[in-house]
Amino acid sequence: MSFFVGLVLGVAFGVGLVMAFAHCENYRAKQRSELAATIAAFSKMTVQDSRKLFPPEFYPSWVVFSQRQKLKWLNLELTKIWPYINEAASDLIKISVEPVLEQYKSAILASLKFSKLTLGTVAPQFTGISVIEDDPSGITLELELNWDGNPNIVLDIQTMLGVSLPIQVKNIGFTGVFRLIFKPLVEQFPCFGAVSYSLREKKNLDFTLKIIGGELSSIPGISDAIEDTIRDAIEDSITWPVRKVVPILPGDYSDLELKPVGVLEVKLVQARDLTNKDIVGKSDPFAVLYVRPLHDRTKKSKTINNDLNPIWNEHFEFIVEDPSTQRLTVKIYDDEGIQASELIGCTQVHLADLQPGKVKDLWLNLVKDLEVQRDKKNRGQVHLELLYCPFGVQSGFSNPFATQFSLTSLEKALKSEANGSEAADIDKAVNQKKRDVIVRGVLSVTVISAEDLPAMDVMGKADPYVVLYMKKLGTKSKTRVVNENLNPTWNQTFDFVVEDGLHDMLILEVWDHDTFGKDYMGRCIMTLTRVIMEGEFTDSFPLEGAKSGKLNLHLKWTPQPIYRD
Repeated sequence: MSFFVGLVLGVAFGVGLVMAFAHCENYRAKQRSELAATIAAFSKMTVQDSRKLFPPEFYPSWVVFSQRQKLKWLNLELTKIWPYINEAASDLIKISVEPVLEQYKSAILASLKFSKLTLGTVAPQFTGISVIEDDPSGITLELELNWDGNPNIVLDIQTMLGVSLPIQVKNIGFTGVFRLIFKPLVEQFPCFGAVSYSLREKKNLDFTLKIIGGELSSIPGISDAIEDTIRDAIEDSITWPVRKVVPILPGDYSDLELKPVGVLEVKLVQARDLTNKDIVGKSDPFAVLYVRPLHDRTKKSKTINNDLNPIWNEHFEFIVEDPSTQRLTVKIYDDEGIQASELIGCTQVHLADLQPGKVKDLWLNLVKDLEVQRDKKNRGQVHLELLYCPFGVQSGFSNPFATQFSLTSLEKALKSEANGSEAADIDKAVNQKKRDVIVRGVLSVTVISAEDLPAMDVMGKADPYVVLYMKKLGTKSKTRVVNENLNPTWNQTFDFVVEDGLHDMLILEVWDHDTFGKDYMGRCIMTLTRVIMEGEFTDSFPLEGAKSGKLNLHLKWTPQPIYRD
């Protein structure tokens, strides 16, 4: 009997196992079929479909939707005629580029000339073209170009010490966007008066320098000098907003040339929570700022030693040529003494985001790389105060950093009699004085209240008061203590006589009063640029160094002008 029971159970178990296996295989086949259908559907998706399905904030950092159309036909034709372009353009490039390199050569280089120049056998590739619809009086095209070439370029370098060096430029890799502007449009063939061209965006430029028959590293400083010369020449001669204008029809096209259109006033206030790059102690941070990365237009702050929360309060001024495309770049470095400085982080501000005549106060997160932002590590923040003042615009604001400055009677007499270098020296002195504008006045600060302060006592309360002082003056004032309150109201006003409003700072520290001492709760740091421009305002300021909390303040500025005569 037991034999038959075991046989039945064995058969039932085997049949059940076979049915389960068949069901599992059918389920897997169904899953594979659905996955294949999904993949097939994704393969048919257009860029527009992807944008409808996924909002921009969910795009991975490596996903880029190009607005440019492909140019395979142009690349095929360019490959065919490249050998002829190489023969025809090599001498032309040599003649036109040599003077530019001479103009931007480093101080340690006596001369820099081409001894050999051919473009090689690899033609550049145009990866896309787009039309910019922003100017009804002209046509603007942008061509994206990629070139991993094999040119044969040899530079004949003469140093100030009389040493002659043959330097070979190898492994050139370039990716960028060229802009062509056909403007103005006219009723005469070819229907435009001139063509302007410029390197709109330099995404990548790599090359290797090598001494023929030796090592370049054996001569310190030469490699950096040559690289700086090449990069500065490209940046200041052809990189946007610089543009080259080629007249097609007779006429005056001076309005197409590069012209300054405004001034960007930058106040580098402070930074906080910077990444520590030192093993022993803390980083020694300093900042480098530029709109165009040229040596004579790059600004550098002072170094704050051993501090991850430095306060600079430094003012810089930049000339702006095209606010719609230019950006302010800020890079924070750790000063390593005689060694190369180490980058802590960097950030950018698009000038198009600034409202002319309006002070913009920004806290910006620092990133490792401005182009590829895959690293999400916290590197700290930098505090900037920005003011863009366009030229020739009739408006109700004035630039406090460029106060209407008049010459004294003696300076006028000297300038009228001087000529040449003497007049230039006087102009230089006057410009220096304008940069050192002194704005004197009385600052009235009303500490209205605070909100959502962090609890400091065991009972979940605090006894807050505010200490106010000007960074340069050092004189301190403080409010009364409000007991057991995380949302205190003071409504107290304090006046400060300020001797240098554009370069001083107001600091407010919030403390918790205890019977046997005090506990720090947080602080607010602000410059006076906004109150000087607006006269008075009321605003809320978050507490730095605190988990929560903000101060409600009213600031008023009463100017006291200084007459130089």
